[in-house]
Amino acid sequence: MTARTAATGPLLLGVRHHGPGSARAVLAALDAARPGAVLIEGPPEGDALLPLAADPQTRPPVALLAHAVDDPGLAAFWPMAEFSPEWVAIRWALAHDVPVRFIDLPAAHSLALKETAAGPPGPGPGPAADHSDHAGDTGDTVRGEDGDSRDGDGAGDLLGPLPPAVDPIGVLARTAGYDDPERWWEDVVEHRASDGAPADPRAPFAVLAEAMTALREVYGDGGHPRDAVREACMRIQLRAARKEFGDDIAVVCGAWHVPALAARSTVTADRALLKGLPKVKVELTWVPWTHRRLARHSGYGAGIDSPGWYGHLFGAADRPVERWMTKVAGLLRDEDRFVSTAHVIEAVRLAETLAAMRGRPLPGLGEVTDAVRAVMCEGSDVPLALVRDRLIVGETLGEVPDSAPAVPLQRDLTRQQRTLRLKPEAVEREVDLDLRKDTDAARSRLLHRLRLLAVGWGETTTGRGSTGTFRESWRLRWEPELHVRVAEAGVWGTTVLSAATAKAESEALSATALSEVTALAERCLLAGLPEALPVVMRALADRAALDADVGHLADALPALARSLRYGDVRSTDTAALGEVAAGLAERICVGLPPACTGLDADGAEALRRQMDGVHTAIGLLAGAVPAGGLRERWSAVLRKLAGRDTVAGVIRGRATRLLLDEGRLAEDEAALLMGLALSPGTPPPDAAAWIEGFVGGAAGGGMLLVHDERLLGLVDAWLTGVPADTFTDVLPLLRRTFSAYEPGVRRTLGELVRRGPTAPEGHRHGGADPAAPGFGPGLDGTRADAVVPVLRLLLGLAAGPAVPDGTNAGELEASA
Repeated sequence: MTARTAATGPLLLGVRHHGPGSARAVLAALDAARPGAVLIEGPPEGDALLPLAADPQTRPPVALLAHAVDDPGLAAFWPMAEFSPEWVAIRWALAHDVPVRFIDLPAAHSLALKETAAGPPGPGPGPAADHSDHAGDTGDTVRGEDGDSRDGDGAGDLLGPLPPAVDPIGVLARTAGYDDPERWWEDVVEHRASDGAPADPRAPFAVLAEAMTALREVYGDGGHPRDAVREACMRIQLRAARKEFGDDIAVVCGAWHVPALAARSTVTADRALLKGLPKVKVELTWVPWTHRRLARHSGYGAGIDSPGWYGHLFGAADRPVERWMTKVAGLLRDEDRFVSTAHVIEAVRLAETLAAMRGRPLPGLGEVTDAVRAVMCEGSDVPLALVRDRLIVGETLGEVPDSAPAVPLQRDLTRQQRTLRLKPEAVEREVDLDLRKDTDAARSRLLHRLRLLAVGWGETTTGRGSTGTFRESWRLRWEPELHVRVAEAGVWGTTVLSAATAKAESEALSATALSEVTALAERCLLAGLPEALPVVMRALADRAALDADVGHLADALPALARSLRYGDVRSTDTAALGEVAAGLAERICVGLPPACTGLDADGAEALRRQMDGVHTAIGLLAGAVPAGGLRERWSAVLRKLAGRDTVAGVIRGRATRLLLDEGRLAEDEAALLMGLALSPGTPPPDAAAWIEGFVGGAAGGGMLLVHDERLLGLVDAWLTGVPADTFTDVLPLLRRTFSAYEPGVRRTLGELVRRGPTAPEGHRHGGADPAAPGFGPGLDGTRADAVVPVLRLLLGLAAGPAVPDGTNAGELEASA
């Protein structure tokens, strides 16, 4: 078989998708044949978008996105990179003013078949399969709003589960004696240029077509019955093109399909395969794509292991290994690793030596990677992982022109991204926002609105700087699938603001739990949705009035408290929210004590966590809600819980700790409560639970014992008195409590316990046991007074008279 079906038939160029060798061969064949028309696999609805590939603003990788108009979540992608043969053919045709068209199964049919398929989609082709193609086997996966995986394949996967697929590249590689299909492909295709270009640029396609014909004679459809439908559609399109342009046509398709396109078939038989296919209304556009999404590990059926490396091979005019090593050296130098020119030279030599030893025509990715690891990474895989991530896979994000079709919501989002200078990027990056600045505040509102619309461009993180409410930290990363999310969100409105408002109102009306509405109120304040707040507040008041469960109220209050705080920062009127929050807090104060009795261990622990959240929330609400004295009422509730024997130990312990931290409980009272909780008459498990509530979970629990040896002594005395037969019962609880402390705190507690309760009184105030090496017997006043001038300088105090006798640094600091 030749690349043409007959002496004057169409030129069939069978390719491997995303293969730089195939792309170079296609370009050479087109330059030699100069066809009058070019046909390419892809949805015919995309023909109107093909001229945009020549737009100066278009920068691959890009993808055709098709989605159903009535169900935007039903979508498929057809990705193309700079080194994709299809992209090269499109650009060649546009540059030479040659008609170019897509000829695969229309997306209207493929998406409709997907929607109506009775069974789940079957597995796609093997990762390295040459028959992977854009309308069927290279479509990427989209997850709909309902959570179901939606594979962007063509009709084939939609016809039910498929048997295991045949990997043509794997079969050919094994036949040639290779155990690695990728290495075989590199040797016979990607490195073929080193042996000189063939006299006839079409010869490689004839050889590959012959090999695929032999494979299909043995394996038939290769486990892909879906291909019959798509190949019938391609043959129909090919006949129509031959009537219009004659046989001076070039067809760029997956090599697996070449035998089917060259085979004789009647129009009637092909139309019979397409008869009765369902159809939906679809819209198509170009969207940016990324090298990472071209990678096989992303789940992309026709993916490759190393899109960044393939892009380098396609773009390097000469000396690809030397140029690659230079890129690697630059990357490692940017990460403050020492890489010299000598390293680059030695790595190139090692890669060439490895290729010669392994019998390869040129160093491939394996040899280059081994050389980088040995020479530039000193044998470590840690910096090599960076090379794989940044260069071998790559983080390139394509661009599409402004004239590309887009839903109104996408256009509004693009406008705001430019106005706020918040460029979508494929690489993950962190952004710190100062909400006191107008631009940063607007960025925050945009990101929160997108999160409410399920467009997950970014997520909030813990910032490196201030933890104040006027700062936010975001981790941003733009994924191509977010274009589908934007299309889905377009049903709510034509702008980000109107869409987020409409969705918030809808969620408020449909929410069934109080915590859902309070969380929604918080998100509305963060997103700056003043028109949605009245609806949300009415739903919040209704749910709060009907919900009598203290646990539900406790879960809802923290979000309301945070919302009030955000309102202050973002200049939002939260008066109505404050009234609801005050009412919830009052109901919690009334209903919490009865709810804390008769609980099992899991219920008590859950209520303890809720009590912590309420305590923090009331601290935020104090002074910000209409009802006064809220903090005092909450303290009275905590006192009641701390002294009631019927309350679970973990709750009594936590109530005691919260009162102590707030300064509403004297140390003597805390010691008395601890002594009662740890008395011999208390069952050891209950006492251990009290200890967990008192010194576990809360910040600084270990330091409390370090600085108050009286409490430490009570714990130590109780622990040493636990009977041996019950010690193993309380051990897991104690280990969970004390394992949460930092190593330094645990070490200090161990040292204090080792010294025993005979430590001098001065030790409780900062001294140390004289027997402990490195510590004096007490405070050295003279040495402490020497720091007073520096202390005055740090505190901004004017230089005063000399420190009078009897005044030490501690007294000065206290007065300051």
